[in-house]
Amino acid sequence: TSRIGGMEPFLTITEVARRTGLSAHTLRYYERAGLIAPVARACGGQRRYAATDLDWIGFLLRLRETRMPIERMLAFARLRSRGEGTAPERRQMLQTHLADVLDTIATMQQAALVLEQKIAHYQAMEAALSAYPPTPERGNHDCMHHHTDG
Repeated sequence: TSRIGGMEPFLTITEVARRTGLSAHTLRYYERAGLIAPVARACGGQRRYAATDLDWIGFLLRLRETRMPIERMLAFARLRSRGEGTAPERRQMLQTHLADVLDTIATMQQAALVLEQKIAHYQAMEAALSAYPPTPERGNHDCMHHHTDG
């Protein structure tokens, strides 16, 4: 970390990579692609990230975690770079994306319930098997079940 001209501390690409979990390569790609505005440079050309850059990268990571497609992330970044006048469009994009995220969460919750039910089914089967293990006289009753339990 260094201070340039007595202003806020700036971070190197290595420090930003460590803090965000992104690789230096990914950070450079985000800048080339337009997800991150051109980053300030030190005299030797090394990137120097400000706190605002780190905040924006953190937000991009949240969008990525919610599976926002990169094309939409780029569109959002372009709107952001045009300034506060694009706030209504950005808010609408986020509202639409939030609705998609909530739909995905609801779908995943339903899938989780089915998995929990199936796990309970197999636990009950295991308990029955341990109480009454198959014997040569009784045979293996699994062979008699229909294939409805997945």
